[in-house]
Amino acid sequence: VKRERMLGVTRGARSLFIRHKFFNPSSSCVVQRRNMSDNQFDYLVLGGGSGGIASARRAAERGAKVALFEEQRLGGTCVNVGCVPKKVMFNTAMVAETLHDATQYGFTVGETKFDWAVVKEKRDAYIKRLNGIYARNLDKSGITFVQGRASFVGPNEVEAGGQRYTGKHVLIATGGRPWIPSFDGSDLAIDSDGFFDLETQPKKVAVIGAGYIAVELSGIFRTLGSEVSLFIRRDRVLRAFDDVIADTITSQLVETGVDLCRNSNVAKAERAGDGSITIHTREGKTYSGYDVLLSAVGRLPNTEIGLEAAGVKLDQRKHIEVDKYQNTSAPNTYALGDVCGRVLLTPVAIAAGRKLAERLFGNQPDAYLDYTGVPSVIFSHPPSASCGLSTKEAEEQYGAENIKLYQSRFTNMYNSMTDRKPPTVMKLICAGKDEKVVGLHMVGKDVDEILQGFGVAMKMGATKADFDSCVAIHPTAAEELVTMR
Repeated sequence: VKRERMLGVTRGARSLFIRHKFFNPSSSCVVQRRNMSDNQFDYLVLGGGSGGIASARRAAERGAKVALFEEQRLGGTCVNVGCVPKKVMFNTAMVAETLHDATQYGFTVGETKFDWAVVKEKRDAYIKRLNGIYARNLDKSGITFVQGRASFVGPNEVEAGGQRYTGKHVLIATGGRPWIPSFDGSDLAIDSDGFFDLETQPKKVAVIGAGYIAVELSGIFRTLGSEVSLFIRRDRVLRAFDDVIADTITSQLVETGVDLCRNSNVAKAERAGDGSITIHTREGKTYSGYDVLLSAVGRLPNTEIGLEAAGVKLDQRKHIEVDKYQNTSAPNTYALGDVCGRVLLTPVAIAAGRKLAERLFGNQPDAYLDYTGVPSVIFSHPPSASCGLSTKEAEEQYGAENIKLYQSRFTNMYNSMTDRKPPTVMKLICAGKDEKVVGLHMVGKDVDEILQGFGVAMKMGATKADFDSCVAIHPTAAEELVTMR
């Protein structure tokens, strides 16, 4: 042990030498644990996504005996069928844009060809490596990992693979799943998970939805050369975001060649004789020739885990009800992440999970996550970024007479040399006499990287005067945020 300490080996890492696997052939449930004779734990974590793993590992760091349950691949939605592989595809699309722009910067570019299968193979291998990293991190933290589905059989007690486990505290972090609405022929549709199963690039795609997932996937398809029709129920996308984002991205979808089918509700999908898909809308229009129909209209929480046995209540949307401390209606039972339906972002679940672990095991009884002012990004084309309140929300909270808006629209210097002229738009929403910055919204090249630092400033309560006091970095797009008048 002394030598291990000299080499920097942690107590959790030493547990690797005494851990082993137990396989229950009747349940196909793999259990990895330190003490085979003891199914009692300080902390049971249901769900091996980012939030669950973050909370489990922090609890283990604080000395808790932890068991984590996951029936699918470790890492949850984000790592396997969400932000991570989506960002790989976004980057792929950005390479396509760069190749297009290269000639206008004086480069001679020969014939280029894109092979979807090559990217998929490398992307899948990358995700598999991440799965392995998560598994090794659980090992290093000394966490008992049960690969199987866990369901409540009573308060603070779950069953997985025919075995029962009890915990002084139980966390529900089971996440969510995509939902396909019911319509005639909906079985022909794939969901956002199915996007990552596509072996080849479809030539023509129909996407249903107006939220960020639909917008991101439509942008990826279109930028890589697919024909895309986007069916939305109203007249613009991203209606939950500030108007400057919703309006700008809606117009950019059209500008980039997406067939935006406004005020359209899909009523029927059918397979044509040539194998393609034909779509009929309630409004009486017909669209045909699609290789893929993708639905991205929303997600459902994974709550089918015997919650009634634990006394955990759901809200009207079937999400788990929690207070600011992540407490559910059941004693010593908590929930966080997508299963709660609030701010469905991976970093939020991670932060909430760590705060909860500190409260339960880290001697921080008042620790909780502040869900306000969370920065977020949409990997649209161009990308969008948002932090704080929209104009509508700010007016409702502070009164329209107490709000001042600063906004700028320009062409990024990069595009001064290209035939593509996507806009860059930046907007500050300030409240009160001191003009505290309560909302910041951007669309344009690199805004996804710009936002993080400004998010810190907003979290610290920065005012417009604070922004103005910072000397601009020139020439950059970000300098606009500290020079607006």
